Amino acid sequence: MEVCSDCFQDEGLRLTAARLGTESDAPCPNCGSVAGAKLDKRGLTNLAHSFFVRGTLHRVSYGGAPVVQFNTHQRTSIRCSAWLERDVQLLETKLGVGFFHYGPRLWMVGEIEPLKALQVSEKRPEIVERILRDYPTITAETEVVFYRVRIKPDDPGSPAEYDSPPDGFTGNGRLDSPGFPVMYASPDLEVCMHECRAAAEDDTFAATLSPTRPLRLLDLTELIREEHVTEFESLDLAVHMLFLAGDHSYEISRAIAAAARDAGYDGIIYPSYFSLLRTGAIPFETSYGLSHRIIPQLVDYEKAKILPNLALFGRPIKDGTVRVRCLNRVVIQRVDYSLAFGPASVD
Repeated sequence: MEVCSDCFQDEGLRLTAARLGTESDAPCPNCGSVAGAKLDKRGLTNLAHSFFVRGTLHRVSYGGAPVVQFNTHQRTSIRCSAWLERDVQLLETKLGVGFFHYGPRLWMVGEIEPLKALQVSEKRPEIVERILRDYPTITAETEVVFYRVRIKPDDPGSPAEYDSPPDGFTGNGRLDSPGFPVMYASPDLEVCMHECRAAAEDDTFAATLSPTRPLRLLDLTELIREEHVTEFESLDLAVHMLFLAGDHSYEISRAIAAAARDAGYDGIIYPSYFSLLRTGAIPFETSYGLSHRIIPQLVDYEKAKILPNLALFGRPIKDGTVRVRCLNRVVIQRVDYSLAFGPASVD
C-alpha cells in the first residue's frame, strides 16, 4: 500500500480515494491511519486520473478535452488552491509524475473536416448524403418493445397522448422541425425519464410501444469502420460529437432526419445525449492521443457507452405503424448520484 484516503486534505480527493481504495485495518504507511481506505500505486494512478484528468474535462461546442494531464516525463507546472497543494506533492512523490496543462489534439475540440462541413449550409448536403450511405440500415420487427414518457398529459389513458406532438409544438427537439413531427422514444425507460426531465413531483406516464410492421431505421449508434482515415477526417467522430452537443447542433441533426425521411426511412436510431450520464462513461477517451473509437480492439468498449434513442417520423400511433401495448403511471421512488470530483480552479 502507498497511501490511504485520510492522507488527503482536499475533500473531493479524499472522497474519491475512499471510493477507489480498499478497507484494511493495517495502518497507512504514509499517515498511520487505520480507518482510511488504502490505495496501492495502481489505485493512486486511478485517483489522479479521475480527479485531475476527468475532473477537468472542458466541453466546447463540439467535443472536449481535459485541462490537466500528468506523466512521468514532466514536472508539475500547474498551480492549485492552497488546500490542494500538499495533496499534489503527495501524488508527485508516490507516483513520480508531474501535473501540467494539457494541449489536446485539435480533433478533440471539433476540428474534424466532416463536422466542420456539416456546420456550413452549402456543404451540409454532401456530408448528410455520406451519413445515409455509410451508416447501416436495420429493421425493427414487431416484437421490439420501446417506451415513450409524457409529463402531465391531458388524458393519460388515451393512446393518442403518446404520439408525436401536435403541429403547434413541432420544431423544438433534436430531430423534428416545423411541419415535420417526430415521436421520440427509447428501449431504455430511464433514458426516457432523463430526456423528458421528469421530476419527483411530476405526474408522469409511460407508454409501452411496439411496431405493427417492420420499421426501416437508419442506425446512427453504430461505430462505422473507416480505413486509412485519421480522427481529423472521421465521419464516425463527427456524428458522435454531433449527438453529444447541445441545442446549437439541432439544425444539423434535423437536416439528417429530413434526408432520412425523404430516403424512405421510418425513423432513426441515434445516441442519447444522456448516454454518458446513464453509463458513467468517459467521453472522448484517448490513448497516446488516439481516439478509442478508431482502435479496433476497443470498438465493443466504446459501443457499450452508447444508449439508443428512437425517433419515428410522422405520427406513427395515429398512422397505425406503432401500437400501444400498455399505459402506466411512473413514480420516481429514488434517485442515485454517482459523483466525481475535480479541482475548482487550476492556473
